[in-house]
This record gives sequence, structure tokens and C-alpha cells, in this order.
Amino acid sequence: MRRLAAPLGTAAAAAAAFGYVGAVDPNHPGHYPVCPLLHLTGLFCPACGGLRSAHAVAHGELPAALGANAVAVLAYAVCAVFWAVWTVRAARGLPTAGPRPRPVHWWALAAALALFTLVRNLPFGAFLRP
Repeated sequence: MRRLAAPLGTAAAAAAAFGYVGAVDPNHPGHYPVCPLLHLTGLFCPACGGLRSAHAVAHGELPAALGANAVAVLAYAVCAVFWAVWTVRAARGLPTAGPRPRPVHWWALAAALALFTLVRNLPFGAFLRP
């Protein structure tokens, strides 16, 4: 059971976070701080709509979650897969060190997020806005 302490603690923290966002609706103003980039410039950052997306996921509304922030939904799924692999490896007593991303992976992720941000702020990318 000791091997599973970290994965189960992480799952509990994620469940608590999603539970809170599921209970306190980010669609109603006043519960969460506004995005500083959106507030100061009127531009949507890559995370804009992330709380609304998490709220929709917590309520099982996948189309609404994808409409709020598709990249966030993808990130939730990737995190869930990494957590599952981590938990299985810990339960089997295997080393739990995950993949080690190279700098090129981080640059590719940054480029993808920058492209997502650019497209969602252009007129033809309006479907990506929260």
C-alpha cells in the first residue's frame, strides 16, 4: 500500500480540484479571478476557458468541455493516462520514473500552444474561443 501513496494522493488532489470546480460554477462571475491577459488586452490565452472546461468535465458534458477549451480536455486526458501508468507501475513494484521529455518536446509543446493561441484569437478561429 505504501507504493500507492503518491499516486492515490495525487488522484485525491485532482478529484478535490475537479470537485470544487464542479461545485462552484466558473460560468457565474465573482468566484474565480479573471484572466489577466484577457482583462488587459482582450486576447484569449491558451488556458482561457480551462475552468469552464473542467466544470463541464466534472458534470460529464464532453461537448461543452471541448467547446470551452479543447486543449485543456486533451491535457486532462493525457494526465489521466500518465497517472494510470504510474499507478499500475507502482502497484507492480516497478520503477515509476516516467518519460523524460527532451528540449525539442518542450519547444514543440510551446509552439503548439502558441499556434492554438494565435488561431483562437483570429476571426476564422472563433470556434476555439470559450
